[in-house]
Amino acid sequence: MTLEIGFLGPWQIKVDGQPVRLAGRRRVAVLTRLALDAGRPVTTRQLVADVWGQTPPTTAGKQLHIVVSKLRDVLTPGAIVTVPGGYLLDLPRARIDAHHFTLLAGQARTARDRGETGTADGRFRQALALWRGRALAELDDPWARAESRRLEEERLAVFEDHIDLRLAAGDHHAVVADLAPHVRAHPLREGPRAQLMLALYRAARPAEALAVYQEGHTALVEELGLEPGARLRRLQGAILTRDPALDLAAPARSGTIIPAELPADTRSFTARQEEVKWLREALLHADVAVIDGPGGVGKSALAVHVAHTMSGRFRDGVIYVDLNGATPGLHPLPVLDGLGHLLRSLGLDGSAVPADVEGAVARYRSLTAAGELLVILDNALDAHQVRPLVPAGARCRTVITSRAALTTLDDVHHPHPTGLGDVRHLHLAGLADRDAVTLLSRIAGPDRVQREPEAAAEIAGLCGGFPLAVQVAAARLAARPDWRLADLADRLADATRRLDTLQYDDLAVRASIAVSHRHLREEPSGHDAAYVLPLLGLLDTPTHTPAATAALAGWPEPRAEAALRQLHGTRLLEAVSRDRYRFHDLIRLYAREQAAGELSETDRAVALHRGFHHYLATVNTATQLVHPQVQNPYYGAEQPGVALADAREAGEWTEAERDNLLAVTHQAIESADPPVALGLALGLHMPFNYRGWVTHLADVHLHAIEVAARCGDWAGQGQAGNYLGWVYRDQGRHEQAIEQLERAAVCWEKAALPHRRAGSFNNLGIINTMLGRLDLAHTHLSRALAIAEEIGDGYARGAILNNRAHVFYRQGRFDDAIAQAKEATAVWTGTLYGEGLSRATLARAYMHAGRLEEAADTYRVALTLLREGGYRIGYAVASWWSGQTLHTLGRAAMARRDWHGCFTALLESRLLTRSEVDELLDQPVPDMPRPIRNML
Repeated sequence: MTLEIGFLGPWQIKVDGQPVRLAGRRRVAVLTRLALDAGRPVTTRQLVADVWGQTPPTTAGKQLHIVVSKLRDVLTPGAIVTVPGGYLLDLPRARIDAHHFTLLAGQARTARDRGETGTADGRFRQALALWRGRALAELDDPWARAESRRLEEERLAVFEDHIDLRLAAGDHHAVVADLAPHVRAHPLREGPRAQLMLALYRAARPAEALAVYQEGHTALVEELGLEPGARLRRLQGAILTRDPALDLAAPARSGTIIPAELPADTRSFTARQEEVKWLREALLHADVAVIDGPGGVGKSALAVHVAHTMSGRFRDGVIYVDLNGATPGLHPLPVLDGLGHLLRSLGLDGSAVPADVEGAVARYRSLTAAGELLVILDNALDAHQVRPLVPAGARCRTVITSRAALTTLDDVHHPHPTGLGDVRHLHLAGLADRDAVTLLSRIAGPDRVQREPEAAAEIAGLCGGFPLAVQVAAARLAARPDWRLADLADRLADATRRLDTLQYDDLAVRASIAVSHRHLREEPSGHDAAYVLPLLGLLDTPTHTPAATAALAGWPEPRAEAALRQLHGTRLLEAVSRDRYRFHDLIRLYAREQAAGELSETDRAVALHRGFHHYLATVNTATQLVHPQVQNPYYGAEQPGVALADAREAGEWTEAERDNLLAVTHQAIESADPPVALGLALGLHMPFNYRGWVTHLADVHLHAIEVAARCGDWAGQGQAGNYLGWVYRDQGRHEQAIEQLERAAVCWEKAALPHRRAGSFNNLGIINTMLGRLDLAHTHLSRALAIAEEIGDGYARGAILNNRAHVFYRQGRFDDAIAQAKEATAVWTGTLYGEGLSRATLARAYMHAGRLEEAADTYRVALTLLREGGYRIGYAVASWWSGQTLHTLGRAAMARRDWHGCFTALLESRLLTRSEVDELLDQPVPDMPRPIRNML
């Protein structure tokens, strides 16, 4: 995590860019005192003297320790280090605004002394921009006031040094506006008064310059009884005689003409308030602003819109160049052609334009070195294309739009002869649905949108927030006033026709996407990415990983990973997290079209088969790691999957791939590959069960039964029916669960696997226990136990004994319940899942028997085993009942700790929301959470 501290103005702390509130004057004071000496120890004695005063209370040392402890809770780990005799703030000084200010000021002065005026100007501006108000404003201690005065004096000195630099560069007109309020605020400072006089004189305002001298003379005499110093007196005399030494030749202009090349602003420009603000700030303070994002997201519209609002700030004009990096039917503009456009805009033509890149770059940089120019480099292909086109002047600004992120423009070690200065990046995403509807309304007509708001919202959603797609849809509506919005929404809802529908006149979403795909095909380094794009369209998974992509393509994983990164670089994929990517919906449709058109039916089938088996293999591995009692997978995979080391990794993989697993399983069920469909459907049960996600499998198991029935697979029907009964049981759909489990028992008979009925009878016993039908529950569990003992299945025997204990304590047979739970624990010893579950049942039996101390102690052991075993839903159930036990014992704090553990486990499994957790914790005795109400 990144920690930043600021006190050049109102106090602020940011962690990873997010503000953090720091309450209490002493906490602010201690952290400020440490920050002023960041990286160096501050003694306890010094901290106490500064913060508590010269006569601190005897408890000041202890109070300091508490303050530091509270600060550590707020800051990033390891930020405050205890050292012999005191403390140290271990934070790079550049992350504290006061130190960063000093560093930038030093860099500016060094650059100025070397004659690098552009760099010096930029660093001075960056340094001064860090100030947001009076330093250490919240603190009134003597040491804080002294530091505030010191920092303010540094600020004034830097401001005045920067003014000298600007005057030397001929910026006297703008300097007047900046200096006048500064002189009024500091009437006795002679340096800035002299600067203002010189700026006014050079701006052809000598009378005002002399008036500024007279005002200073009056202030000095009245306040201090002193005459102005020699500098002011000499400057007054030079102005009176119009001494030529005061003159400065006008800075070189970029050319004899003032270009004004901006395209027309987009009349329908909508929303983007935050992005507009960002770009305006970048044009004021940065050298280069890069806007990246997928095709059709509105990068060019944003750049042109903001440029129109700020063009008046650039006295040498605005140049616009379309680099054709993603223009259908056109090749990217060569660098030399781009330079030629720029030089012609600056007044050169014919033989005056060099015929080689090196000469053209040198001429361009020379012409822009002293200029104040805005250059829009629109639709760039890559950093190589734009780097030579960035102007050299410190007052020039460049806006670049590209589908690529162009992060290498920040590389100060790049071999380009001159750095690009401060480069800032904005990734532009799609419009929010509300803003997309607004854009639709502006083009198609507000009355039509108001008449059909639901259809308008559906159109916006189907366009995925892409302004280009919304514009095409709106243009079609505008051209067909007889259409209802619902008509267009119906056309867009058909995924096979959506890209055709999003094409009108010279606007086409498909063509916009195809340009990036074509560039990949044309570049030798892009062939892999171009080949993978349609393959990714074959899988219905929401996201794509290097491992799954490697399986689809039949490649090693590093090769697939490189292809995914390149697709992300061209914005054909979006990054979800590290090594995980997703399509925008419209690009997914394009990929599917390409797969259907470019790949043979055989190639598609082979790739999809590999993708299915990748997931099947990994599901089988995950199942055996989290639940080793599953001896053999229902269906083996034909290739290896992800190499998972242990149950923890299996759980993490299941968590990360949850949505993909559900999607690929449904896709396999719909395909003509029943063994893979059944293998995935049945293989998901245990990994999902450990996370408490069996409810997500209701449709999966129901369809698996249908697949197995079509194939005459009685064993598959039995296993899927047993699992579906399990799901219905956890949903509280008890009668449906019983129906499925009884049917599963019949299927096992028909499959000639009668011993497998033990699982069905066991589940029937659990459900009847929940329903209070205890005699029937005991009958089912006894039948299951007889089968388990007959075939020597120790694990099944432990599970059934565990469940019988729940029947016994409900019947009031507490000794029998305790004995059964202990026997189950003995059978399951060595298995984290089983031993944890049986000890939780033993604790429950103790609780019902009134042996609360033994119950509380047993729950502690059970919770440790369940947590280590990764059985999150079992841990949640046990935590809940442990909390109930501790509450009954009067241990309120410990009870709330366990309830909190229960709710946290359910929150991590996404079975409760944060607001639901907060609501439960607000209750004196929380209600049992809904997700565990149907569990023993």
